[in-house]
Amino acid sequence: MEPLIKPLNSNYCNSLTSYSRRKTIPVKIGDVIIGGDNPIVVQSMTTVDTMDTKGSVEQCIRMIQSGCELIRITAPSIKEAENLRNIKAELRKLGYHTPLVADIHFTPNAAEIAAGIVEKVRINPGNYADKKKFEVIEYTDASYQEELERIRERFLPLIKICKENGTAMRIGTNHGSLSDRIMSRYGDTPLGMVESALEFLRICADENYHEIVISMKSSNTQVMVQAYRLLVQKLDEGGFKPYPLHLGVTEAGEAEDGRIKSAVGIGTLLEDGLGDTVRVSLTEDPEFEAPVARALIDRYTKRNAHASIAEISDYPINPFEYTKRKSWEVFNFGDHNVPRVITDISRIDRITEKEMKAVGHFYLPELDKWKMNDQGCDFVYSGINPIPFMLPNGMKEIQNASVWMHLKDQKNKFPLFSLDEFNVFQTFHSELNFLEITDLQIDEAIQAVRDRKDTVLILKTENTHAMPALRRAFVKLIQADCQIPVTVKVSYPDQAADQTMLYAATDVGGLLVDGLGDGIMLSLEKEGFHSRENVIEQIKLHNSVGFGVLQAARTRMSKTEYISCPSCGRTLFDLQETTAMIRKRTDHLKGVKIGIMGCIVNGPGEMADADYGYVGSGKGKITLYKGKEVVKRSVPSEKAVDELINIIREDGMWIEQETI
Repeated sequence: MEPLIKPLNSNYCNSLTSYSRRKTIPVKIGDVIIGGDNPIVVQSMTTVDTMDTKGSVEQCIRMIQSGCELIRITAPSIKEAENLRNIKAELRKLGYHTPLVADIHFTPNAAEIAAGIVEKVRINPGNYADKKKFEVIEYTDASYQEELERIRERFLPLIKICKENGTAMRIGTNHGSLSDRIMSRYGDTPLGMVESALEFLRICADENYHEIVISMKSSNTQVMVQAYRLLVQKLDEGGFKPYPLHLGVTEAGEAEDGRIKSAVGIGTLLEDGLGDTVRVSLTEDPEFEAPVARALIDRYTKRNAHASIAEISDYPINPFEYTKRKSWEVFNFGDHNVPRVITDISRIDRITEKEMKAVGHFYLPELDKWKMNDQGCDFVYSGINPIPFMLPNGMKEIQNASVWMHLKDQKNKFPLFSLDEFNVFQTFHSELNFLEITDLQIDEAIQAVRDRKDTVLILKTENTHAMPALRRAFVKLIQADCQIPVTVKVSYPDQAADQTMLYAATDVGGLLVDGLGDGIMLSLEKEGFHSRENVIEQIKLHNSVGFGVLQAARTRMSKTEYISCPSCGRTLFDLQETTAMIRKRTDHLKGVKIGIMGCIVNGPGEMADADYGYVGSGKGKITLYKGKEVVKRSVPSEKAVDELINIIREDGMWIEQETI
């Protein structure tokens, strides 16, 4: 039997080494065109109740002013769908012509009404004509086909209305809301996500309706990336038109975590030329989403001018499944070890114990002891500025080899060599040495380290097409069967903190989701010289971003993860305030995943990976979950956080928070 997924080299993108956007058909949405040769479009979604016309209009205007080019509004029932007419009319009266998109779940009749009013309708194939009861159902081919005929009958009226009105459609699959039917046949997999959309696409193709955009969203970045790649392959294999792609990571969360997680998923795909419109889903006011999406997109406006990278003719990585690259263990790098965080403190001379707080290590002078938080880095790079005090056991120091060579105690510090130094020096650490190279030096480095089990590579690139350049170096290591552990090093000129989060998440996260990389290092080497206080703040940011990227790529869980949806008109409580309240009480629970969902649409399904869930089920009422199982219903919101903690406590996952 032929496998369902064929890992054929780079068949999900134009090239693995040359930046080239995938060519799609153009889809017209009002005055905006998605796909074709058109720029990538920024979009977002309102959070105001759709029945609040004035509030919705005011929020739409704020979103437009922040750079939003397409606005989505929820229409959970007929009355909201009807009110889209009033919102649109008010916006047009005020001179705003940004296209509107109706967001539909569960209610085909609302979709049919909205399709005659707004420029685009989003449907979720997991719940448009199916219900989710988390039941496993055995289907014969005949009974499965009967279900598809039922879906066709329910879906055809919407296609007809869209054709008559020139309305576009997004078929938006969500990992967490796959139907019981899809789950029973394909499982909780990227293939199930893709097939869920293809079922609807086949009906559209039969009706000669092609004004379609597709999305494959998940809160798990690995699943999200794999699903989009697989979708492109299946569209090509199935003879479908190359439809534009809407990129997004669902329930990414807020602040730094939300930005990093979004960038790992979205940026990885943009690097390979996939994506025609972007929505960054943050648990923040929607006007804060568009600038983040724009910052991600703008990296690629001139990317095709990058320095040439050698083509990959035989890609040894399956892009549709996660497999960690094999590497041998060196000290605590590689093999079964989690990826390590190296934090660059080399710009600080005579650093003090107090300043080590920036890298997650806290000195308690009255006890003469150290404490470490969940973001205590594994190594610090001091360069030519050695640390003048004894370090805690949980952290090690890396020095330039020229400094390390003159130490009396060379055992408890570790040297970093350039390739020239590595080839001529005679003295090495017996357990752990670091060799820093660029991607262009990879062939020479392979020869230098081939038989050495005492060295870790620090790999960087000067190519503006950074992630593919680094990926090319990893491919050479795999093809040479060189299993040396590799830490990826990135550095950026002075820029805003948001850009550092987004760029590092894309450049390194894009490798990690494919199993490439045994560590991360954000370097200060390209930044200007600043005050000591500013450098310490930058070090703190780099340390935090390093751990954030590893967590977002699902390769090292070092802190509590919050899978929280962006607010929308369906939300039954103040999502931002509630998320902050839950975070305050639980952010010390290392590795625990908590889903915070505003309504049942983003409930047990959408938070697919969460260990525990807090879901709005009515005004002032919360339903609490353990995994996908309801534990308590209709809990008053003022008691819900305490009840959530009790569930975690009863499950044996609670620890008391320590004060540092």
